[in-house]
Amino acid sequence: MEIWVLLVHVAATLFMTGVSWFVQLVHYPLYRLVGIAQFARYEAAHTFWTAFVVVPPMLAEMATAFWLVWCKPLVGISEKALRLNLALLGVIWLSTAFVQSPLHGRLTRGFDERTVRWLVASNWLRTVCWSVRSVLVLTWLAELLR
Repeated sequence: MEIWVLLVHVAATLFMTGVSWFVQLVHYPLYRLVGIAQFARYEAAHTFWTAFVVVPPMLAEMATAFWLVWCKPLVGISEKALRLNLALLGVIWLSTAFVQSPLHGRLTRGFDERTVRWLVASNWLRTVCWSVRSVLVLTWLAELLR
């Protein structure tokens, strides 16, 4: 068994879960304090720099999730659990591509309270999916360490 794949997957998942909770509880709600005049510039910088933080671990998550499903290197982890993990990751990616990214695109044109509210509300889906996945991958790790 190549445990390093699972360890990369666990690390990326836990990292992104932490980022998601921070964004959900702190970062997005603070948008309201940026100020109208500076908001478009702030949002453009935010989306540019955030990509450097989230794209590498999200790609690592996806690559290792596929590897775990198709190569099945982990004895004792059910096929259903591996597929559930991948499905939840798919929900995260679809939500990112079709909900959060377009909302950020709108915000680069300027502050809009309704868009910020929708961004905060819709991000709960990703936060919950990442949280469920964290429990799942930590369970796998605990099982393998027994």
